[in-house]
Amino acid sequence: MTPITILAIVAAAFFVAHVLLLFTSFGREGYNKTKYLWSHLTLWICGAIVFIMTQLYAGKGESGMVDAFDTPLKRWLIIAVVLVLSVVAHTIVKLFVMPRYQSR
Repeated sequence: MTPITILAIVAAAFFVAHVLLLFTSFGREGYNKTKYLWSHLTLWICGAIVFIMTQLYAGKGESGMVDAFDTPLKRWLIIAVVLVLSVVAHTIVKLFVMPRYQSR
C-alpha cells in the first residue's frame, strides 16, 4: 500500500468517526459533551490529514483527485471548508438540537 493510500484511508476513517460521534452525541440519555467535542476534533484531524496529503502529493500524478489541489489557494480551501462545516454543524446543533435537550 502506498503512503497516499494509507493517508486517504486514515482520513476516511476519521471522517466516519466524526459522523458516528456526532450522531451518537445525542440520545435517550441526553447530550454527551465529550462525544460532541471528539466529533469536532475528528473532523479537524481529517481536514488536516487531507491538507497534508495535498501538500505532499498534489501535482505528482499520484491521484487525480489530489492533483486537483495544485495551488496553495486550493489547498487552503480544504481548511476553510472544514472550518465552515464545523461552524455550520455547531450552529445547527445549537439552534435545533440543543433546545430539545434543554427542555427536558
